[in-house]
Amino acid sequence: MTPHLPTCACCGDALADENRIDFGFNLPEAAFGLPEEDVHRLGVRALLRVDGVGCFIRCLLPVRLTQGTELVLGAWVRVDEDTLRRAHELWEEPGYADLVVRGTFANRIQPWGDDLFGAEVTAKVADPEELPGVVDIHRPAAAPVLTRTWDRDHVLSRFPYPLPVDVRTDLGDQWSVLRTSGLTASFANGADHYTAPDRSVAISLVTDDVAGRAPADFLAALMSGAPDTRPDRRVREPLGEGVRYAFWLAPEDHGRPRHEFYGTAVTAGTAARIFCSYEDPADLAWAQGIWRSLDRAVNR
Repeated sequence: MTPHLPTCACCGDALADENRIDFGFNLPEAAFGLPEEDVHRLGVRALLRVDGVGCFIRCLLPVRLTQGTELVLGAWVRVDEDTLRRAHELWEEPGYADLVVRGTFANRIQPWGDDLFGAEVTAKVADPEELPGVVDIHRPAAAPVLTRTWDRDHVLSRFPYPLPVDVRTDLGDQWSVLRTSGLTASFANGADHYTAPDRSVAISLVTDDVAGRAPADFLAALMSGAPDTRPDRRVREPLGEGVRYAFWLAPEDHGRPRHEFYGTAVTAGTAARIFCSYEDPADLAWAQGIWRSLDRAVNR
C-alpha cells in the first residue's frame, strides 16, 4: 500500500516527515475563481500580481503543534507594488537574504479564520533556500498563531488534504475517529469520507429513536438484515458501557472488486457506523484499527 502524502510548500517534493508538515496554498483568497489570464506570476511561483486585486508574495507561516510537530504553511501576503518589485529584483540575488516583507495575510485558514485573515504581518528570510518566514503578526487576536503551541489533532483535522500522520477527528455528538495518514477528508450525504486510490472510509452517526433502549438492543436493531458471515469474519467487543460489532466480506462474497468492512459502535442513544473499502486483503487490520478507534467522549 503506497501512502499519499502532501508536498513541500517550496519545492513540491513529497513529505514523509512527521515532525514538519508543509502545506502550500496555490492562490490568495482574493484570486480564487478569477480567470487564469488575470493571474500573473513574476518568473517564480512565489511572486504574484492579480489584475484588479493587487500584489502578493508567498511566505511561510510556522505553527508549533503538540507531539513535537511543526506545521509550515506556504501562504500569501498582500503587499504594495514597490515591495513586489523589490522582491522580484532580489529573489535570486545575494540581497535576497536581507529581504523584509510587510503586508496583510491573504489566506483564510482554519481554525484561525478571520482572526488571521487580513492581519498585518512581517516576514523575513531566515534561510536563503526557503521563502520568507512570518516572524510577527501585528494583530493581538492572531498573534498566538505564532506564539502558542496548538493541539495537533485540533489543527490538522481541519485540513482535508492527505496528511503524513494519523489525526483524531471530531465527528459530532462527542464521537471521534482516527483519520489515518494519506487520506483526503470530505463530508457528503450526511457522512464523513476519508479516501485514497486504494482504500476509503465512510462514517455516519445514527440516533436511537427508542428512548432508553440498551446499546446491545440498539445494535441488534441496526444489524437486522445484515449478512450472517462466518465466525472468523465477525467480531463483537465491549465499548465502555456500550458495544461494538463488525463483519467483513471478500470480493467472492459480493462480486465486487474490493474487500469490504462494516463496523458499528454503540453507546446509550447513539451509534457510529463505518464502511471501509480496500484492495489489499492485508488492509483488514487497517479497517479494524479505524473501527476500534471510534469512540465517544463519555467513554473516556
